[in-house]
Amino acid sequence: MNDLPNSELQSLGDASLLLGTVVAVQANFYQVKVDPQRKGDEETRETKKLCSPNSLSFVLPASSTLLCTRRARLKKLGQQVMVGDRVVIEEPDWAGGRGAIAEVLPRQTQLDRPAIANAQQILLVFALAEPDLDPYQLSKFLVKAESTGLEICLCLNKSDLLSTQQIETWRDRVKSWGYEPLFISIYQGVGVDLVSQRLREKITVIAGPSGVGKSSLINMLIPEVRLRVGEVSGKLLRGRHTTRHVELFELPTGGLLADTPGFNQPDLDCTPEELATYFPEVKQCLAVASCQFSNCLHRDEPNCMVRGDWERYQHYLDLLEVAIARQEQLDRQANPESNLKLKTKRGKSQYEPKLETKKYRRQSRRTQQQSLQQLYREAEE
Repeated sequence: MNDLPNSELQSLGDASLLLGTVVAVQANFYQVKVDPQRKGDEETRETKKLCSPNSLSFVLPASSTLLCTRRARLKKLGQQVMVGDRVVIEEPDWAGGRGAIAEVLPRQTQLDRPAIANAQQILLVFALAEPDLDPYQLSKFLVKAESTGLEICLCLNKSDLLSTQQIETWRDRVKSWGYEPLFISIYQGVGVDLVSQRLREKITVIAGPSGVGKSSLINMLIPEVRLRVGEVSGKLLRGRHTTRHVELFELPTGGLLADTPGFNQPDLDCTPEELATYFPEVKQCLAVASCQFSNCLHRDEPNCMVRGDWERYQHYLDLLEVAIARQEQLDRQANPESNLKLKTKRGKSQYEPKLETKKYRRQSRRTQQQSLQQLYREAEE
C-alpha cells in the first residue's frame, strides 16, 4: 500500500525522492508515514544516506514517521494538505523526526467531510441493537456513501443480541436493497477476520453513527491503537462521540484505516436529479426499461419505470424533498437580485430584502399625478 505506483514514479521523474503518506493533521503540522525502501532500487539505497549535525550519516529506516511542516510556496499557492495525501518530503531530520512537505501528488479521490484524500472504500458500521437499527438512517448513510463513488462495505455489529432468524431477516432485507452486509460481533469476536480481509491493501474510511462500535472495531483490528470507547446513553439510547479528528491507522494485514468523527445526520449535498442514481434499486429498474422523461424524478410523472412498490421508495421520496429544498435555497443564494435589492447608504452598499409590490408598496405621488393627468387628457378627448 505504501509503495509508490509506477504512474506516480513516471510523473515525478526521480525515483530517489523521499515519499510518504499523510496520516494525521494537527494545526499546521502533518504526520507523514515515510514509504519503506523498494527492493532492487540501488540508487535509492545509495542516495538515502542523510547527514545530521549529531552523527556522520543516517540510513533511511524501513518504515518511519516524520512530523512535517508545509513549504511556504505551497501555502502561497493555496495547496491544501489532507489526510491520505501522497507527498514529497525534503530535508528530513531523522534524529529529530522532522521534515518539510515540498509537493502534494495528484489525488485519486477526495472527500470533503471527512477531509481525506485517496480513499478507496467506505466501511459503514451500524449496530443491529443498542441502539436499534433505523432503516431510514441507514438509507441516508448509504446514499451519502454512494455519492462519494467509493466501494461500500456494510458491516452490521452486535449480531450476538439477535436471534439467527432475525439476522437472516435483516440479511434478506438489506440484500434486496442491493448490498451484501457483514454480520459481526465485536463483543464475541465474530466476523472480524472477514472485515480484515476486506480492508487489506486499501485506504478505507470507517463511518457510521455514534455508539455502534467503530472505535471498538478499530481496537480489535489494530490492538496497539487503543482508541477511547464511549458507552451508549441510557436516556437517549444513542451513542456518544469519541472520535474528534481524522487519522489514518496502519493495518497489520496491510492498508490504512481512517477513523472519522461520528455524526448522526450525514449531509445530503446532491441535486434532485442525482439522488436516484444513489439507490441500487433504481439502477435495477432503469436497466430493464427507461422512463418517458429524461429528467424524471420518479414521483408522479407519467410512464415512470421506477415508481412502485419497493421498500425504500418512501425513503427516496423523503430524501428527494430534502434535495429539492436544498436546491431551491442554493438557487436563491446564487441569484441575490431575485429577492434582494442593493442599497447604498453613507458610502456602504448592502443587500436588503425586497418588499412585495402589491402587499407593501404604494404608488409614489409622481406616479399618481401622472395617472391623473392621463385621465384628464382622456376626459378632454
